[in-house]
Formats: sequence, C-alpha cells, structure tokens
Amino acid sequence: MSEVTGVLLLWKPRGMTSFAAVQEVKKIFKTKKAGHTGTLDPDVDGVLPVCFGRATKIVEYLTADSKTYVGEVTLGTSTTTEDASGEVISEKKVTNVITEEEVEEVFSQLTGEITQIPPMFSAVKVNGKRLYEYAREGITVERPQRQVTIYGLTLESKVIKKENGQVSFRFQVHCSKGTYVRTLSVTIGEMLGYPAHMSDLTRTISGRFMKDQCVTLNQLKDMSVNELAGCLVSIEESLSNYPKTVVDESTENKIMNGAILPQLIDESPVALYNQQGECLALYQTHPKRIGMMKPAKMLKTNH
Repeated sequence: MSEVTGVLLLWKPRGMTSFAAVQEVKKIFKTKKAGHTGTLDPDVDGVLPVCFGRATKIVEYLTADSKTYVGEVTLGTSTTTEDASGEVISEKKVTNVITEEEVEEVFSQLTGEITQIPPMFSAVKVNGKRLYEYAREGITVERPQRQVTIYGLTLESKVIKKENGQVSFRFQVHCSKGTYVRTLSVTIGEMLGYPAHMSDLTRTISGRFMKDQCVTLNQLKDMSVNELAGCLVSIEESLSNYPKTVVDESTENKIMNGAILPQLIDESPVALYNQQGECLALYQTHPKRIGMMKPAKMLKTNH
C-alpha cells in the first residue's frame, strides 16, 4: 500500500480514548501518519473523522466544523467530571414537577452565543499543563472562559421522574467547536434549580459527516486492503463545503510554490483546484495587501 491518504469516518466505541482509537486504525491501515478531528471522551461514542497522510493537513479545518450530539441530562446529582464517570459532589432530590415547557424555555435561553468555563477534568491547557492533570492532584486552578455557539438545542424525550428522586431527559444539540456538552448539561440543571450531570452522550454528526457514513473498528478488522481503501473519503470530498475555484496550469504552478495571488473569489478561505480535480490549497484573504490572497494551507507542493 502506498502512503494512505484520506479521511476515515470512524464510529468510536465507548470505553476507549480517541487517542487509542486512532492507534488502532493506524495498525489496521499500516500507516504512521494519522490525526483525529475533535476528541471524544472515553464514555462517549460517535463520529470521529480520522485523517491519514496528506489529509492530516486539513485536521484543523475539520476540527473547526460544528458538531451535533444526542445526550441525556440527569437532575439531582452533580459530579467532579460533570458526567456519569465522576464522583458525586452534590445531591438534591427533585421535589417539584419539571415540565417540558420549562426545559424548552431553558433551552431557548441557552441558544446562541454563550460563555463556558471548561471543566477541571478536560484537556484544556493552563500554564502548559492540562486541567485534568491538576484535577487528579486535587488542585483547582482558574480556568479561561470561552465563547461558544449553540445553534440548536431541542428536547428529544419526555421528562422522566425516577424512583430515586432524580429526573432525566434527552436532548439534541448542534454546537460550535469547543463546546463542552457536559458543562452545558450542568448549566441546564442550574437553570432548573438542581445539581446535574450529563448521563449519556453520542456524537451523531461532525461537520458534514454523519453516523450512517461511519465504520466500526470491528468492521475494519475484517476488511481486505481494497475494502479498507474504499472506506476513505478524499481530501476533496472532505472540503466540499468550502467555496471552490478551478485554476489554469500556470496558476497551479504558482499555488504549488505558495505564491500570493490576486483575489479570485470574494469568500475566504477558498479551496483552489487544478484541472484534474485535485485540491491544491486553501487560500485566504491577505491581511495587508488589498485584492490579494495568500495560502492558508498548502495541500500539494512542488518541493
């Protein structure tokens, strides 16, 4: 097999880190160069696009895409990790009836741009050290706020009262990169007046890639070399939601040398293709030179 290039749409199983999942597919495809496009916690299953070979150059673009999740909020207990795997830190029985209308009202208030503080058990770095490393040592540090966007938040089930005094309901959220759905679940609980945690989560869509396009590790293990190659999505298809322009041969040479070009299209970034349909580079508006654009990401070069 020559260098494997393309994007694998993996359905990451529960009970495995995203890093471990990538290590597994690297072994299956016999390749060293791979990177995923947005970590899923071990307890979370779902769509995990993995880039191989030259496609690793577009990891940041696929990671920046919006994501859709379905999950469950449980009211009545909060945990150290904001999900079901953590230690319980506060409990309060749900005594009043929580209606679907109340939940939907909270959802509408959380739709749009919101501010989040990453959980202590997360991979965000503060002073060169990941927050979960501080958390494991029992140290709490000041965490940077971040702005995220909730494009849509809908109630997907009835509000269920359990015998232990807890209440749960399922939701679907379409959100920007960097959104902590665990933290969103805690916020939903706070707005309803109770400690809460995220008791279940699945990522159903990542950018333009959906659940029904994915393959599992077990399926991959049974495939022939040709079948494996057939699972890969091309760089071109992966970037198909970007505005595109096809260039002539002389411009193709300039692009492959990383040249600054006249602005070919008003949108930025733009994917530039050669006559053969290969994506050569993503270009963006030049910040200092009016009417010009410069490489944002080179995908094919002359050297």
